[in-house]
Amino acid sequence: MDLEKPAGPPAAAPAGEGCLVVAVRVPVRIVALVLVVPVRVAWDALVVAGRFLNDTLLRPLGRALLWVGRAVFVWPFVGLWRYVLVPSGKGLVWLGKALLVLPAIAFYRHVLTPLGHGAVWLYARVLTPVGAGAWAAAVWLGRYFFVGPALWLYRWVLVPVGRAVAWCVRGLVWLVGTAVAGIGTGLYWTARILLVLPALWLYRWVLVPVGRAVAWCARGLVWLVGTAVAGIGTGLYWTARILLVLPALAVWRWVLVPVGRVLAVVAREVGDALGHAWRVAGYMSLAVGRFLGRLFRWVFVEPVRWVYLRVLTPVGHVVRDAVLRPVGDAARAVGRAARQALAAA
Repeated sequence: MDLEKPAGPPAAAPAGEGCLVVAVRVPVRIVALVLVVPVRVAWDALVVAGRFLNDTLLRPLGRALLWVGRAVFVWPFVGLWRYVLVPSGKGLVWLGKALLVLPAIAFYRHVLTPLGHGAVWLYARVLTPVGAGAWAAAVWLGRYFFVGPALWLYRWVLVPVGRAVAWCVRGLVWLVGTAVAGIGTGLYWTARILLVLPALWLYRWVLVPVGRAVAWCARGLVWLVGTAVAGIGTGLYWTARILLVLPALAVWRWVLVPVGRVLAVVAREVGDALGHAWRVAGYMSLAVGRFLGRLFRWVFVEPVRWVYLRVLTPVGHVVRDAVLRPVGDAARAVGRAARQALAAA
């Protein structure tokens, strides 16, 4: 058993870059570096200035404007809503309840409810029996004056008359059907002899041979036209291929493709050069910024800090211990004496 991992195939060596790439890369990178460095430095300066303005001016100004907006617009409306509109609304609700709801409930309970109960009693005890009696009387009168005479008229008059009319209609229908059948048979044989047989003979012995001859001529004409069109199409195809396609293919293969490759190389190198120059400019801008920051610190911040620690702080301590603290103690003693005097009085 082989415990060693077999080595993979050797990596292919990177393809060498052409002379065009090398000739384009160096001047493009030099020009890009010269053009991009000022832009990057200006951009970093603008970013630093923007952050400084945002931290020192815009953000405090925004907070102040927000506080002013709340004080001018929000808080007055909140106070108006809380201390004016809400109590007024509660008062209006109580007033509406006292003036409208309670009287309406009393009117419904002491007026409408008794009236409704009386109307229900009147309907159940008076109107319902009267309506039932009137309906029974109307049904009896209708049956006596309308239903009986109508049944007698239907049974002894309309039924016999209808049967007689039906027998007459059946006889008339049989007579008309027999006549129509005879006339139809005569017309059928007349049309068959005078129209169908001549038309069938004309179709079989005249139209069919003529149609076959016309079809044979049409097939020959179609073959002739197809052959002519195919020849013309072949000629036009080779003409267009020689005059248009082959020149266009040659222009594409020997002009546009090489020019495109050159432009692609130039564009790639310009992009790489701009990226490289932007990164280099960033490093340079960072170094310049750090140098200026350290210079500002040693020129301004450290002297101010030394003055604050070595001069202002000892002076402040002396003023606090020698002046402010005795003055405060004396003021507190005077206050205590005054309070004691007022309490004793």
